[in-house]
Amino acid sequence: MSTLNVSVLQQPIIWMDGEANLEHFSQLIAQSAPCDLWILPEMFTTGFSMQAATNSLSERRVLGWLHELAHKHHTAICGSAAIQLADGAVNRFYFVTPQGHSSHYDKRHLFRMANEHQHYKPGTSRQIIEYRGWRILPQICYDLRFPAFSRNSNNDYDLMIYVASWPTTRANHWQALLLARAIENQSWVIGCNRVGEDENGLSYRGDSQIIAPEGEIIASALPAEATVLSATIDLQRVIGYRQAFPAWQDADNFTLTPPVG
Repeated sequence: MSTLNVSVLQQPIIWMDGEANLEHFSQLIAQSAPCDLWILPEMFTTGFSMQAATNSLSERRVLGWLHELAHKHHTAICGSAAIQLADGAVNRFYFVTPQGHSSHYDKRHLFRMANEHQHYKPGTSRQIIEYRGWRILPQICYDLRFPAFSRNSNNDYDLMIYVASWPTTRANHWQALLLARAIENQSWVIGCNRVGEDENGLSYRGDSQIIAPEGEIIASALPAEATVLSATIDLQRVIGYRQAFPAWQDADNFTLTPPVG
């Protein structure tokens, strides 16, 4: 499929209440116009919480809910959640299709300023997900600051998705870096950020965006407003731009190494 109708859920998150958050997002999706892909914020079941590393919904519950919604609404759905595994917790990005296929990516860059690296295990590799002819690179919040990790080597993806709990105090960083990632990688970029305030007193203003590979912002959510941001993105726009302006052919080659710890 050349086009995707995408909807970004720029929403507040109820602190450490997984079932309440699932109910909120279930109702919101049911009441909204149908689309091909729904995007939820980072840690959509708990908020960005270190406590969630030991006290959050099980992977079975979260993944089951995603599968249920994807099947019911004939859509793909993605977002990240705090998940407890046998050998430690991860901040895990799930992507679930209406056909019942699921993929995941574990956040590699853990936000040390909130001690995330002391509560969660880092992912060791990036993942590329295929959906309806699109190749999609999932990323989570702090990953946005590390362009080498998201570098589009040999055009191996067409769309990059960032889900985030990015605070108001650094909103200008969020907006600038999203734009840079689109331009330097000649890729569609979608940034889904939460709004509201958490139990740590942090404020989030959203600024969710959908950005074309040339750097055009085709949709932008109003700051601090709970909303559903929707747009149609076109795969041919990526292909055509890369052919017309093949900067990717002059990119430097390098190899990533897994994180230590």
